[in-house]
Amino acid sequence: MKTNTLLFLLLTILSLPADLAGGTDEPGNSSRALSLSEVTRIVSERNPAIREALRRWEAAKQRVIQEGAWDDLRVSGTSKVRRYVDIPPNAFTDQMVSVEQAIPISGKNRVRAQIAAADAISAFEQVRRQQLDVLTKARSAYFRLANAFAQIELNKKNHESLAQIAEIGRSRYEVGTQSAADVLMAETEAAKLLEVQRDLERSVATEQSQLNVLMNRDAFAPLVIRDDGSVGHREFSIAGLRATTLSNRPEIRAARARIAGGEAALRLAHRAWFPDPSFKVEGQRYNESGQSLSELDAGISFSIPWGNPRKYSAGVTEARADLAAAQAALERSETEAVGALRDALQKANTAHHHVELFRDRLAPQTQQAFQASQVAYENGKATFSEWIAVQRNLRDMEAEARMHLTDYQTALAELESVVGADLKLFPSSNPALTTTK
Repeated sequence: MKTNTLLFLLLTILSLPADLAGGTDEPGNSSRALSLSEVTRIVSERNPAIREALRRWEAAKQRVIQEGAWDDLRVSGTSKVRRYVDIPPNAFTDQMVSVEQAIPISGKNRVRAQIAAADAISAFEQVRRQQLDVLTKARSAYFRLANAFAQIELNKKNHESLAQIAEIGRSRYEVGTQSAADVLMAETEAAKLLEVQRDLERSVATEQSQLNVLMNRDAFAPLVIRDDGSVGHREFSIAGLRATTLSNRPEIRAARARIAGGEAALRLAHRAWFPDPSFKVEGQRYNESGQSLSELDAGISFSIPWGNPRKYSAGVTEARADLAAAQAALERSETEAVGALRDALQKANTAHHHVELFRDRLAPQTQQAFQASQVAYENGKATFSEWIAVQRNLRDMEAEARMHLTDYQTALAELESVVGADLKLFPSSNPALTTTK
């Protein structure tokens, strides 16, 4: 049964498509705004880390063919160069040609191919892990870049608002109804926003560089995106996500492949007790013979492993220990996966709670407080410093609300990476490797 399972894995890994790297076309106009799905597609096709992992997988698949092949045919030949003694005719051989072939009747080559197939499956899962990690980085950078652009717009709006407040204060100062300190306070707040502007521009440059690098482009290339990465809230089933994680997470699938390889290695260690014979056919031509072939011989040879029992017993013990280690590694991978799933879910749920809290309560309440303080200031019932403080609070609240949205988006991207499957959270442009096999 185990042999049939590994043979099925062997056939599966050899039949997987070899052109998953896709094309390398990129939108011709680098200044055109890229959507999240376009960024995902370009990263999947062009990222060097993904392409490197794909090439390693291609190399691992070729190892399966090599390990399953027979040993090469051995051909040898000898010929007389000079004889220093007198011999009677047809007493010695002048030329000899032999052909020898090892016959793997023990099936060691098939077992080695099964081990190589398990290694190829592990390499395939490494491709999936590399792809999931790169896509998570790309999406997170995309969301942070969109957030930086949004923060710049908020900062610009707040700067204009403060400039208007400063102008009102200056007008009142000129007529003697407001102190110079109030005017300076408003101008100082506006100047602070210019400092924030520079920090936000640096954040834009950082995220643009990271996205360009992930898309295998020049880090200094211009990059404009569309803010189309908004995602709706979904209620996740913990049981469903747990099952999906345990069946799709690359680390778990690679650990299962290593167990299959360890079982095959144990069978190989047992078969090492049984030697594979080599059959040999030899043709000889005697001295002074008028025929091309004077004698034809056939023979068989094989090693005798039973005379060295400690060596082969140690091989079996080693294979059993490696198999036990692989089984322990699978248990560890499953436990760690469930822990990572809980952390990712908690992070996403917490971020979504913050999004709803700021969107539905805190931001509207702060906006109302700002409007009320403005009316109170205009009616002489609030000081200028109180109005400025409420305006600063509104500015911080809007920026924090937008930041919580970005945290929620990146948390969902990380959740997909932890689960190891496409949860249909983002625009569909995922390559085939992220799907369930």
